[in-house]
Amino acid sequence: MKAIKYNSYGAPEVLQLEEVEKPIPADNEILVKIQATSVTAGDTRMRSFNIPIWFWVFARIHLGIFKPKRKILGMELSGIVEATGKNVTIFKVGDAVFASTLHSGFGAYTEYKCFHETSAVALKPDNSDFLNAATLPIGAGTALLFLKKANIQKDQRVLIYGATGSVGSYAVQLANHYGAHVTAACSFANAEWVKALGADEVIESRSVKSSHEQSFDLVFDAVGKMDSTMKKAVLKKGGRYLTVLSNPGKITKDDLEMVSKLVESNAIHPVIEHVYSIRDIALAHQHVDSGRKKGNVAVKIDF
Repeated sequence: MKAIKYNSYGAPEVLQLEEVEKPIPADNEILVKIQATSVTAGDTRMRSFNIPIWFWVFARIHLGIFKPKRKILGMELSGIVEATGKNVTIFKVGDAVFASTLHSGFGAYTEYKCFHETSAVALKPDNSDFLNAATLPIGAGTALLFLKKANIQKDQRVLIYGATGSVGSYAVQLANHYGAHVTAACSFANAEWVKALGADEVIESRSVKSSHEQSFDLVFDAVGKMDSTMKKAVLKKGGRYLTVLSNPGKITKDDLEMVSKLVESNAIHPVIEHVYSIRDIALAHQHVDSGRKKGNVAVKIDF
């Protein structure tokens, strides 16, 4: 089967098309024929090894000191169950699914992938096509984990800093769904776009500190770029601050099933800015590297 691999860290051009062996599902595994994936900020950081300094040593050991250990990127996907191991009871051949690969060795930039049936795989929302479903596990899953961790409440004043990225755009929708008063921090050029997602108010990222002193019960930094003085200035006494750079926990099957229900009830929906062919994966990475991505970048598996 075909796959996009990277054998060294570097620019998007390190991503190359290669032939790899098709996996065979074990007794408790399913084999998914992948229909779509995405390019997340995590994918581009792994490819370039542009890793935060506080995470550098762990990342080098986990990902590979001099060259990548896991040579196929892709943190989320959607597809169709093509085969099942003899002990699988949760899924059947023909099921349309979506999945996170964060704890399954990554590897969505290819044609097939095996998952243990109890891992972070769930039935695709009925009202999402494969491209939309492929952008749900990481962005929506991460936003859901953080807001659950914060115990978000109705009528709380919530600031989503970096509201136009994948995690941020889902966080705005989820906070609105939970009944919070949502303030989105982003460029004013995206104000109407973010309001359409459910933000009650949009403010310029650079003016948060001066215009909203001690205003928020909850601040979620969805891009990891909020400085400490801004954070302290805008939180109410006893308020809660969360950053995407921290660990919210592991995205599970239950989390994806909840995401699926939220999509099917129209509480949230994916926002896709661009769709690329897997053959143009380097271009997709270049776009995410630019830092100007809005929402999600989806990729068709069409080798």
